Amino acid sequence: MLTVAVDARDARAPRPRGWGRHARDLLAALRARGDVRVAEHAGGGRLPELAWEQAGWPLRLRAAPPDVVHSPNCFLPLWRPAPGVVTVHDLAFEVHRADFARTTGWKYRTFTRAAVRSAERVIAVSRWTADDLCARYGADPAKVRVVHNAPSLALGDAPVPDGPPYLLAVGDVRAKKNLGRLVRAFGALREGELRGWRLVLAGVTDERQVTAPLLSAGVVVTGWVDDARLDALVRGAACVVHPSLYEGFGLVLLEAMARGTPVAAARATALPEVGGDACEWFDPHDHDDLAAAVLRAIARRDELAALGRARATRFSWARAAQETVAVYREAAACGR
Repeated sequence: MLTVAVDARDARAPRPRGWGRHARDLLAALRARGDVRVAEHAGGGRLPELAWEQAGWPLRLRAAPPDVVHSPNCFLPLWRPAPGVVTVHDLAFEVHRADFARTTGWKYRTFTRAAVRSAERVIAVSRWTADDLCARYGADPAKVRVVHNAPSLALGDAPVPDGPPYLLAVGDVRAKKNLGRLVRAFGALREGELRGWRLVLAGVTDERQVTAPLLSAGVVVTGWVDDARLDALVRGAACVVHPSLYEGFGLVLLEAMARGTPVAAARATALPEVGGDACEWFDPHDHDDLAAAVLRAIARRDELAALGRARATRFSWARAAQETVAVYREAAACGR
């Protein structure tokens, strides 16, 4: 049986973001299979993060080398006792540098590029990210594989929020999320067709970053919400709006589609790859186009609900695990 050592730190985060959900759900799907043995590693105690990734972890693995080493988020050990697989979600740290702390951005830019060059196989979570890796980092297309994410949020039965109808956006306040333009578009809609409606901004991880432009009339900032509340917010929304300028996948779209909630989303990066014909699309730089797409999505609610549910069934963690194991086998066959 194939033995794979996986960096499981992100999977154990108490408030996981997209890459943490990816690691958590992929590991669960891998554990459910009978053809791979997964050894989960979750950090090096008092060792600094970078020291554990590039020295402590590979030294630990040297005592009992696995068949494959997998980093599910960029930081593959450059020296390792077995072939390596690295997953890259996106290169936002290259494109939107101001969204990252100085040392964090440096670490991602330095070690992701090195990991992509060093790995026996590279997994990208979308075709768009795969192409970006090849164009920006010169990754060898022959060793890059696309394995899509899947819905991660459990479908619950908690009551949906009551009160006036609302649009929902999920994400933080980094510039790439483009929430300021969404708030501007909502302001125009609230003065016209959506008079009295609300715009709920969910998932802001640091409410101190919420600035005056986001505190317009009718805008509700929830802060971080747990999975049960987020599920209820998505189910109760008249439309989920995702104006992001840059995404390596588009998990927010997929969660909404799985629940039959209409989606209006930016025609940008990997989002059309996920949403296909099940969403209304807009230019994320044009708040008038954004507003028009929201109105179209609301008008097509029943149609988009059916299209979204059907499209969401194409994505599953069982399939992701199957495709990931196939990548492991390719990497293992490379030897070292």
